[in-house]
Amino acid sequence: MPGPREAGTVVLDIGKTNAKLTLIDTAGRTQAEVRTPNTVRRDGPYPHHDTERLWQWMLGELRTLAQRADIRAIVPVTHGATAALVDDAGLVLPVLDYEHVPGDATDAARYDALRPGFEESGSPRLPAGLNLGRQLEWLQTRHPADFARARQLLMYPQYWAWRLSGVAASEVTSLGCHTDLWQPRQRRVSSLVERQGWAALMPPMREAWARLGTLRPELAADTGLPADCEIVCGIHDSNASLLRHLLTLPQSGPCTVLSTGTWVIAAALGSATRPLVEAQDMLANCNVHGDAVPCMRFMGGREFAALAGEQPAAFGRDELERLMARQTMALPCFAETGGPFAGQAGCVTGPAPETPAERAALATLYVALVTDHCLQALGAQGRVVVEGAFTANPWFGPLLAGLAAGRDVIVSDDSSGTTCGAWLLGTWGGAATAGRAPLPAAVEPSTLAAWPAYRDAWRAQLSAR
Repeated sequence: MPGPREAGTVVLDIGKTNAKLTLIDTAGRTQAEVRTPNTVRRDGPYPHHDTERLWQWMLGELRTLAQRADIRAIVPVTHGATAALVDDAGLVLPVLDYEHVPGDATDAARYDALRPGFEESGSPRLPAGLNLGRQLEWLQTRHPADFARARQLLMYPQYWAWRLSGVAASEVTSLGCHTDLWQPRQRRVSSLVERQGWAALMPPMREAWARLGTLRPELAADTGLPADCEIVCGIHDSNASLLRHLLTLPQSGPCTVLSTGTWVIAAALGSATRPLVEAQDMLANCNVHGDAVPCMRFMGGREFAALAGEQPAAFGRDELERLMARQTMALPCFAETGGPFAGQAGCVTGPAPETPAERAALATLYVALVTDHCLQALGAQGRVVVEGAFTANPWFGPLLAGLAAGRDVIVSDDSSGTTCGAWLLGTWGGAATAGRAPLPAAVEPSTLAAWPAYRDAWRAQLSAR
Protein backbone atom coordinates (compact mmCIF):
# COMPACT_ATOMS: atom_id res chain seq x y z
CA MET A 1 0.00 0.00 0.00
CA PRO A 2 1.25 3.51 -0.70
CA GLY A 3 2.45 5.46 2.31
CA PRO A 4 0.84 8.63 3.65
CA ARG A 5 1.09 11.65 1.38
CA GLU A 6 3.03 14.67 2.53
CA ALA A 7 1.02 17.71 3.60
CA GLY A 8 1.25 20.82 1.44
CA THR A 9 -0.11 24.25 0.59
CA VAL A 10 -1.22 25.33 -2.88
CA VAL A 11 -0.59 28.92 -3.95
CA LEU A 12 -2.83 30.28 -6.69
CA ASP A 13 -0.80 33.16 -8.16
CA ILE A 14 -2.58 35.19 -10.86
CA GLY A 15 -0.16 37.71 -12.34
CA LYS A 16 -0.98 40.11 -15.13
CA THR A 17 0.78 37.95 -17.74
CA ASN A 18 0.56 34.40 -16.36
CA ALA A 19 -1.27 32.41 -13.72
CA LYS A 20 0.31 29.54 -11.86
CA LEU A 21 -0.41 26.94 -9.20
CA THR A 22 2.44 25.96 -6.91
CA LEU A 23 2.46 23.06 -4.46
CA ILE A 24 4.73 23.78 -1.49
CA ASP A 25 5.55 21.38 1.32
CA THR A 26 5.62 22.22 5.04
CA ALA A 27 9.31 23.15 4.84
CA GLY A 28 8.66 25.73 2.12
CA ARG A 29 10.05 23.65 -0.76
CA THR A 30 8.32 23.74 -4.14
CA GLN A 31 7.10 20.26 -5.09
CA ALA A 32 5.23 21.10 -8.30
CA GLU A 33 4.35 24.11 -10.39
CA VAL A 34 2.10 24.61 -13.41
CA ARG A 35 1.23 27.78 -15.28
CA THR A 36 -1.01 29.16 -18.00
CA PRO A 37 -1.34 32.51 -19.80
CA ASN A 38 -3.66 35.00 -18.14
CA THR A 39 -5.63 35.88 -21.23
CA VAL A 40 -7.85 38.90 -21.80
CA ARG A 41 -11.04 38.43 -23.81
CA ARG A 42 -12.05 41.07 -26.33
CA ASP A 43 -15.66 39.95 -26.74
CA GLY A 44 -18.50 41.16 -24.55
CA PRO A 45 -19.03 44.72 -23.35
CA TYR A 46 -15.31 45.53 -22.79
CA PRO A 47 -11.92 43.75 -22.51
CA HIS A 48 -12.09 41.43 -19.52
CA HIS A 49 -10.27 38.61 -17.78
CA ASP A 50 -11.19 35.07 -18.80
CA THR A 51 -12.10 34.00 -15.28
CA GLU A 52 -13.95 30.88 -16.39
CA ARG A 53 -10.98 29.55 -18.34
CA LEU A 54 -8.75 30.16 -15.30
CA TRP A 55 -11.30 28.46 -13.05
CA GLN A 56 -11.52 25.31 -15.18
CA TRP A 57 -7.74 25.21 -15.57
CA MET A 58 -7.29 25.53 -11.82
CA LEU A 59 -9.79 22.77 -11.01
CA GLY A 60 -8.12 20.41 -13.48
CA GLU A 61 -4.67 21.04 -12.00
CA LEU A 62 -5.99 20.68 -8.45
CA ARG A 63 -7.29 17.22 -9.35
CA THR A 64 -3.75 16.25 -10.35
CA LEU A 65 -2.11 17.83 -7.29
CA ALA A 66 -4.63 16.15 -4.98
CA GLN A 67 -3.24 12.78 -6.03
CA ARG A 68 0.25 13.89 -5.08
CA ALA A 69 -0.13 15.57 -1.69
CA ASP A 70 -2.47 16.09 1.25
CA ILE A 71 -3.35 19.70 0.48
CA ARG A 72 -4.21 21.51 3.69
CA ALA A 73 -4.68 25.07 2.42
CA ILE A 74 -5.08 27.16 -0.75
CA VAL A 75 -3.78 30.75 -0.79
CA PRO A 76 -4.84 33.15 -3.57
CA VAL A 77 -2.50 35.97 -4.59
CA THR A 78 -3.20 38.23 -7.58
CA HIS A 79 -2.22 41.42 -9.36
CA GLY A 80 -3.84 44.64 -8.19
CA ALA A 81 -6.25 47.17 -9.71
CA THR A 82 -8.84 44.45 -10.24
CA ALA A 83 -12.14 43.60 -8.57
CA ALA A 84 -15.23 41.49 -9.12
CA LEU A 85 -18.86 42.48 -8.68
CA VAL A 86 -20.93 39.43 -7.73
CA ASP A 87 -24.34 38.34 -6.59
CA ASP A 88 -25.14 34.98 -5.03
CA ALA A 89 -24.85 33.25 -8.42
CA GLY A 90 -21.53 34.76 -9.53
CA LEU A 91 -20.29 37.69 -11.60
CA VAL A 92 -22.84 40.33 -12.55
CA LEU A 93 -20.32 41.93 -14.92
CA PRO A 94 -17.11 40.60 -16.46
CA VAL A 95 -13.90 41.44 -14.55
CA LEU A 96 -12.56 44.48 -16.39
CA ASP A 97 -8.92 44.48 -17.56
CA TYR A 98 -7.08 47.42 -16.00
CA GLU A 99 -5.19 48.13 -19.22
CA HIS A 100 -8.49 49.04 -20.90
CA VAL A 101 -9.25 52.77 -20.87
CA PRO A 102 -12.75 52.96 -19.39
CA GLY A 103 -14.69 55.53 -21.35
CA ASP A 104 -13.70 58.74 -23.11
CA ALA A 105 -12.47 62.18 -22.07
CA THR A 106 -15.88 63.03 -20.62
CA ASP A 107 -15.79 59.92 -18.43
CA ALA A 108 -12.26 60.75 -17.30
CA ALA A 109 -13.19 64.32 -16.39
CA ARG A 110 -16.22 63.15 -14.44
CA TYR A 111 -14.11 60.71 -12.46
CA ASP A 112 -11.35 63.24 -11.80
CA ALA A 113 -13.92 65.48 -10.16
CA LEU A 114 -14.96 62.64 -7.85
CA ARG A 115 -11.70 60.95 -6.85
CA PRO A 116 -10.05 61.75 -3.52
CA GLY A 117 -6.86 63.77 -3.40
CA PHE A 118 -3.41 62.21 -3.20
CA GLU A 119 -3.02 63.35 0.40
CA GLU A 120 -6.09 61.33 1.39
CA SER A 121 -5.55 58.15 -0.62
CA GLY A 122 -1.80 57.96 -1.29
CA SER A 123 -2.96 56.87 -4.74
CA PRO A 124 -1.68 58.79 -7.79
CA ARG A 125 -3.84 59.50 -10.80
CA LEU A 126 -2.90 56.70 -13.17
CA PRO A 127 -3.68 55.95 -16.83
CA ALA A 128 -6.22 53.48 -18.18
CA GLY A 129 -8.01 51.61 -15.38
CA LEU A 130 -5.10 51.39 -12.95
CA ASN A 131 -7.12 53.34 -10.41
CA LEU A 132 -9.74 50.77 -9.51
CA GLY A 133 -12.16 53.50 -8.49
CA ARG A 134 -12.24 54.72 -12.08
CA GLN A 135 -13.24 51.27 -13.30
CA LEU A 136 -16.03 51.00 -10.73
CA GLU A 137 -17.41 54.49 -11.39
CA TRP A 138 -17.45 53.82 -15.14
CA LEU A 139 -19.19 50.47 -14.68
CA GLN A 140 -21.74 52.06 -12.37
CA THR A 141 -22.41 54.82 -14.93
CA ARG A 142 -22.39 52.75 -18.13
CA HIS A 143 -23.95 49.52 -16.82
CA PRO A 144 -26.24 50.72 -14.02
CA ALA A 145 -28.70 47.83 -14.07
CA ASP A 146 -26.02 45.15 -13.85
CA PHE A 147 -24.08 47.13 -11.24
CA ALA A 148 -27.24 47.43 -9.13
CA ARG A 149 -27.51 43.62 -9.05
CA ALA A 150 -24.18 43.31 -7.25
CA ARG A 151 -24.27 42.17 -3.64
CA GLN A 152 -20.53 42.06 -3.03
CA LEU A 153 -17.54 44.03 -4.26
CA LEU A 154 -14.57 41.67 -4.00
CA MET A 155 -10.92 42.51 -4.52
CA TYR A 156 -9.40 40.01 -6.95
CA PRO A 157 -7.64 37.67 -4.45
CA GLN A 158 -10.80 37.58 -2.38
CA TYR A 159 -12.92 36.82 -5.45
CA TRP A 160 -11.01 33.56 -5.89
CA ALA A 161 -11.18 32.85 -2.16
CA TRP A 162 -14.96 33.38 -2.32
CA ARG A 163 -15.33 31.02 -5.28
CA LEU A 164 -13.38 28.37 -3.37
CA SER A 165 -14.94 28.83 0.08
CA GLY A 166 -18.21 30.69 -0.35
CA VAL A 167 -17.09 33.30 2.22
CA ALA A 168 -16.78 36.95 1.20
CA ALA A 169 -14.09 39.19 2.69
CA SER A 170 -12.24 42.46 2.16
CA GLU A 171 -8.49 42.79 2.73
CA VAL A 172 -6.23 45.81 3.12
CA THR A 173 -3.34 45.09 0.71
CA SER A 174 -5.63 44.94 -2.32
CA LEU A 175 -7.84 47.80 -1.13
CA GLY A 176 -4.78 49.95 -0.50
CA CYS A 177 -2.89 49.61 -3.80
CA HIS A 178 -3.59 52.70 -5.95
CA THR A 179 -7.33 52.04 -5.93
CA ASP A 180 -8.60 55.45 -4.68
CA LEU A 181 -10.77 53.36 -2.35
CA TRP A 182 -8.70 53.50 0.86
CA GLN A 183 -7.24 56.02 3.30
CA PRO A 184 -3.94 54.54 4.57
CA ARG A 185 -3.52 57.04 7.40
CA GLN A 186 -7.09 56.68 8.63
CA ARG A 187 -7.24 52.93 7.89
CA ARG A 188 -10.70 53.17 6.42
CA VAL A 189 -12.47 53.49 3.08
CA SER A 190 -12.05 56.72 1.17
CA SER A 191 -14.51 59.54 0.62
CA LEU A 192 -15.07 58.19 -2.92
CA VAL A 193 -16.45 54.93 -1.53
CA GLU A 194 -18.83 56.76 0.78
CA ARG A 195 -19.92 59.21 -1.94
CA GLN A 196 -20.68 56.48 -4.49
CA GLY A 197 -22.46 54.19 -2.05
CA TRP A 198 -19.99 51.34 -2.46
CA ALA A 199 -19.35 50.78 1.24
CA ALA A 200 -22.50 48.65 1.48
CA LEU A 201 -21.01 46.26 -1.11
CA MET A 202 -17.79 45.67 0.80
CA PRO A 203 -17.64 42.52 2.94
CA PRO A 204 -16.10 42.56 6.42
CA MET A 205 -12.36 43.23 6.64
CA ARG A 206 -10.22 40.18 7.31
CA GLU A 207 -6.48 39.72 7.66
CA ALA A 208 -4.64 38.38 4.62
CA TRP A 209 -3.72 35.25 6.58
CA ALA A 210 -7.25 34.62 7.92
CA ARG A 211 -8.84 31.24 7.22
CA LEU A 212 -12.16 32.12 5.61
CA GLY A 213 -13.46 28.58 5.76
CA THR A 214 -13.02 25.22 4.12
CA LEU A 215 -13.31 24.30 0.45
CA ARG A 216 -16.88 24.16 -0.82
CA PRO A 217 -18.09 20.55 -0.48
CA GLU A 218 -18.88 20.18 -4.17
CA LEU A 219 -15.38 21.35 -5.08
CA ALA A 220 -13.79 18.92 -2.63
CA ALA A 221 -15.79 16.10 -4.22
CA ASP A 222 -14.85 17.24 -7.73
CA THR A 223 -11.11 17.70 -7.15
CA GLY A 224 -10.39 15.02 -4.56
CA LEU A 225 -9.01 17.63 -2.13
CA PRO A 226 -9.68 17.07 1.58
CA ALA A 227 -13.04 18.31 2.78
CA ASP A 228 -11.24 20.28 5.50
CA CYS A 229 -8.81 22.01 3.12
CA GLU A 230 -8.75 25.63 4.31
CA ILE A 231 -9.05 28.70 2.08
CA VAL A 232 -6.88 31.64 3.11
CA CYS A 233 -8.14 35.20 2.53
CA GLY A 234 -5.25 36.09 0.20
CA ILE A 235 -3.09 39.06 -0.73
CA HIS A 236 -2.00 41.52 -3.43
CA ASP A 237 1.06 40.06 -5.19
CA SER A 238 3.58 42.85 -4.57
CA ASN A 239 2.69 42.83 -0.90
CA ALA A 240 3.25 39.09 -0.77
CA SER A 241 6.84 39.78 -1.80
CA LEU A 242 7.26 41.96 1.30
CA LEU A 243 6.24 39.38 3.88
CA ARG A 244 9.57 37.62 4.25
CA HIS A 245 11.23 40.98 4.86
CA LEU A 246 8.55 42.31 7.21
CA LEU A 247 9.20 39.32 9.44
CA THR A 248 12.92 40.05 9.67
CA LEU A 249 12.75 43.87 9.59
CA PRO A 250 13.36 44.35 13.34
CA GLN A 251 16.62 42.42 13.12
CA SER A 252 17.89 43.43 9.67
CA GLY A 253 16.89 47.09 9.47
CA PRO A 254 15.38 49.16 6.62
CA CYS A 255 15.50 47.82 3.10
CA THR A 256 13.91 48.26 -0.30
CA VAL A 257 12.30 45.24 -1.93
CA LEU A 258 12.16 45.14 -5.71
CA SER A 259 9.25 42.99 -6.80
CA THR A 260 9.96 42.22 -10.46
CA GLY A 261 7.73 40.76 -13.12
CA THR A 262 5.36 42.53 -15.48
CA TRP A 263 5.81 45.43 -13.05
CA VAL A 264 8.99 46.43 -11.22
CA ILE A 265 7.87 47.84 -7.88
CA ALA A 266 10.28 49.37 -5.40
CA ALA A 267 8.79 49.10 -1.90
CA ALA A 268 10.74 51.05 0.69
CA LEU A 269 10.37 49.30 4.05
CA GLY A 270 11.49 52.05 6.40
CA SER A 271 14.07 53.19 3.85
CA ALA A 272 12.45 56.12 1.99
CA THR A 273 13.78 59.58 2.86
CA ARG A 274 11.90 61.74 0.35
CA PRO A 275 8.20 62.68 0.11
CA LEU A 276 5.99 60.90 -2.39
CA VAL A 277 5.38 62.76 -5.65
CA GLU A 278 2.14 61.86 -7.40
CA ALA A 279 3.38 62.74 -10.90
CA GLN A 280 6.29 60.29 -10.54
CA ASP A 281 3.96 57.26 -10.06
CA MET A 282 4.88 57.10 -6.41
CA LEU A 283 2.24 55.72 -4.11
CA ALA A 284 1.52 54.41 -0.65
CA ASN A 285 0.74 50.71 -0.71
CA CYS A 286 -0.51 49.06 2.46
CA ASN A 287 1.23 46.02 3.93
CA VAL A 288 -0.59 43.15 5.63
CA HIS A 289 -0.75 45.09 8.90
CA GLY A 290 -2.31 48.11 7.18
CA ASP A 291 0.83 50.24 7.41
CA ALA A 292 1.59 52.53 4.48
CA VAL A 293 4.69 51.56 2.45
CA PRO A 294 6.21 54.18 0.10
CA CYS A 295 6.50 52.67 -3.38
CA MET A 296 7.46 53.59 -6.92
CA ARG A 297 7.04 51.45 -9.97
CA PHE A 298 7.21 51.05 -13.72
CA MET A 299 6.21 48.31 -16.15
CA GLY A 300 9.72 46.85 -16.27
CA GLY A 301 8.89 43.35 -17.48
CA ARG A 302 6.70 44.66 -20.28
CA GLU A 303 9.35 47.19 -21.31
CA PHE A 304 12.12 44.58 -21.18
CA ALA A 305 10.13 42.38 -23.57
CA ALA A 306 9.52 45.33 -25.90
CA LEU A 307 13.28 45.86 -26.20
CA ALA A 308 14.58 42.28 -25.99
CA GLY A 309 11.75 40.31 -27.59
CA GLU A 310 9.54 37.67 -26.02
CA GLN A 311 12.37 35.09 -26.10
CA PRO A 312 15.44 37.09 -24.97
CA ALA A 313 18.82 35.88 -26.17
CA ALA A 314 21.72 35.17 -23.83
CA PHE A 315 24.29 37.94 -23.59
CA GLY A 316 27.46 38.75 -21.69
CA ARG A 317 30.07 41.34 -20.91
CA ASP A 318 31.05 41.85 -24.56
CA GLU A 319 27.55 42.95 -25.60
CA LEU A 320 27.26 45.32 -22.64
CA GLU A 321 30.65 46.90 -23.31
CA ARG A 322 29.88 47.36 -27.03
CA LEU A 323 26.62 49.14 -26.27
CA MET A 324 28.31 51.43 -23.78
CA ALA A 325 31.20 52.19 -26.10
CA ARG A 326 28.78 53.08 -28.92
CA GLN A 327 26.54 55.05 -26.51
CA THR A 328 23.52 53.05 -27.62
CA MET A 329 20.77 53.95 -25.15
CA ALA A 330 17.12 53.18 -24.62
CA LEU A 331 15.15 56.18 -23.35
CA PRO A 332 11.76 55.70 -21.67
CA CYS A 333 9.25 54.52 -21.99
CA PHE A 334 8.17 51.38 -23.84
CA ALA A 335 4.87 50.69 -22.09
CA GLU A 336 1.70 52.74 -22.21
CA THR A 337 0.76 52.20 -18.59
CA GLY A 338 2.22 53.98 -15.58
CA GLY A 339 5.75 54.69 -14.41
CA PRO A 340 7.73 57.87 -13.76
CA PHE A 341 8.03 58.60 -17.48
CA ALA A 342 4.42 57.87 -18.45
CA GLY A 343 3.36 59.69 -21.60
CA GLN A 344 6.86 59.82 -23.09
CA ALA A 345 7.56 57.76 -26.21
CA GLY A 346 10.43 55.30 -25.89
CA CYS A 347 13.28 55.45 -28.38
CA VAL A 348 16.78 54.07 -28.94
CA THR A 349 19.53 56.62 -29.50
CA GLY A 350 22.95 55.92 -30.97
CA PRO A 351 23.71 52.95 -33.23
CA ALA A 352 20.93 50.38 -33.09
CA PRO A 353 21.60 46.97 -31.47
CA GLU A 354 22.88 44.58 -34.11
CA THR A 355 22.03 41.18 -32.66
CA PRO A 356 19.39 39.57 -30.42
CA ALA A 357 22.05 39.35 -27.70
CA GLU A 358 22.67 43.10 -27.90
CA ARG A 359 18.92 43.76 -27.72
CA ALA A 360 18.67 41.72 -24.52
CA ALA A 361 21.72 43.50 -23.11
CA LEU A 362 20.19 46.90 -23.93
CA ALA A 363 16.92 45.87 -22.26
CA THR A 364 18.84 44.92 -19.10
CA LEU A 365 20.74 48.22 -19.07
CA TYR A 366 17.46 50.07 -19.50
CA VAL A 367 15.61 48.32 -16.67
CA ALA A 368 18.59 48.75 -14.33
CA LEU A 369 18.74 52.48 -15.13
CA VAL A 370 15.03 53.11 -14.56
CA THR A 371 15.17 51.08 -11.34
CA ASP A 372 18.13 53.16 -10.16
CA HIS A 373 16.10 56.29 -10.97
CA CYS A 374 13.24 55.01 -8.80
CA LEU A 375 15.54 54.21 -5.87
CA GLN A 376 17.08 57.68 -6.04
CA ALA A 377 13.69 59.39 -6.34
CA LEU A 378 12.46 57.58 -3.22
CA GLY A 379 15.67 58.38 -1.37
CA ALA A 380 15.90 54.68 -0.60
CA GLN A 381 18.57 53.75 1.92
CA GLY A 382 19.90 50.41 3.08
CA ARG A 383 20.06 47.18 1.17
CA VAL A 384 18.04 46.38 -1.94
CA VAL A 385 16.51 42.92 -2.34
CA VAL A 386 15.53 41.71 -5.81
CA GLU A 387 12.56 39.32 -5.91
CA GLY A 388 10.75 37.69 -8.80
CA ALA A 389 11.48 37.37 -12.51
CA PHE A 390 14.68 39.43 -12.66
CA THR A 391 16.45 37.14 -10.21
CA ALA A 392 17.13 35.00 -13.29
CA ASN A 393 19.04 37.81 -15.03
CA PRO A 394 22.68 37.47 -13.89
CA TRP A 395 23.54 41.06 -14.79
CA PHE A 396 20.62 42.97 -13.27
CA GLY A 397 21.76 42.83 -9.64
CA PRO A 398 25.45 43.62 -10.26
CA LEU A 399 24.56 46.50 -12.60
CA LEU A 400 22.22 47.98 -10.00
CA ALA A 401 24.86 47.57 -7.28
CA GLY A 402 27.42 49.34 -9.46
CA LEU A 403 25.47 52.60 -9.59
CA ALA A 404 25.62 53.70 -5.95
CA ALA A 405 28.55 53.46 -3.56
CA GLY A 406 27.72 51.29 -0.59
CA ARG A 407 24.45 49.99 -2.04
CA ASP A 408 24.19 46.32 -1.15
CA VAL A 409 22.04 44.45 -3.65
CA ILE A 410 20.82 40.99 -2.71
CA VAL A 411 19.32 38.74 -5.35
CA SER A 412 16.79 36.59 -3.54
CA ASP A 413 16.96 32.81 -3.68
CA ASP A 414 13.21 32.84 -4.40
CA SER A 415 12.46 33.19 -8.10
CA SER A 416 8.95 34.24 -7.06
CA GLY A 417 8.72 36.35 -3.94
CA THR A 418 4.94 36.27 -4.29
CA THR A 419 4.88 32.48 -3.98
CA CYS A 420 7.10 32.57 -0.91
CA GLY A 421 4.93 35.25 0.68
CA ALA A 422 1.72 33.39 -0.06
CA TRP A 423 3.18 30.24 1.51
CA LEU A 424 4.05 32.27 4.60
CA LEU A 425 0.40 33.36 4.80
CA GLY A 426 -0.67 29.74 4.58
CA THR A 427 1.44 28.88 7.62
CA TRP A 428 0.95 32.16 9.52
CA GLY A 429 1.27 31.68 13.25
CA GLY A 430 3.40 28.58 12.81
CA ALA A 431 7.08 27.94 12.25
CA ALA A 432 7.13 29.95 9.02
CA THR A 433 6.60 33.25 10.85
CA ALA A 434 10.04 32.90 12.38
CA GLY A 435 11.40 33.67 8.90
CA ARG A 436 13.08 31.48 6.39
CA ALA A 437 16.78 30.82 5.89
CA PRO A 438 18.95 33.97 5.74
CA LEU A 439 19.07 35.80 2.44
CA PRO A 440 22.11 35.24 0.22
CA ALA A 441 25.09 37.57 0.45
CA ALA A 442 25.09 40.79 -1.54
CA VAL A 443 26.18 40.47 -5.16
CA GLU A 444 29.47 41.91 -6.33
CA PRO A 445 28.95 45.26 -8.07
CA SER A 446 29.53 45.42 -11.81
CA THR A 447 33.15 46.05 -12.78
CA LEU A 448 32.23 47.54 -16.16
CA ALA A 449 34.36 50.68 -16.09
CA ALA A 450 32.09 52.66 -18.41
CA TRP A 451 28.88 51.91 -16.51
CA PRO A 452 28.67 54.96 -14.17
CA ALA A 453 29.52 57.36 -17.01
CA TYR A 454 26.93 55.64 -19.24
CA ARG A 455 24.33 56.21 -16.50
CA ASP A 456 25.28 59.90 -16.32
CA ALA A 457 24.99 60.24 -20.10
CA TRP A 458 21.58 58.52 -20.03
CA ARG A 459 20.35 60.93 -17.38
CA ALA A 460 21.66 63.88 -19.41
CA GLN A 461 19.67 62.70 -22.44
CA LEU A 462 16.56 62.44 -20.26
CA SER A 463 17.05 65.98 -19.03
CA ALA A 464 17.55 67.24 -22.57
CA ARG A 465 14.22 65.72 -23.61
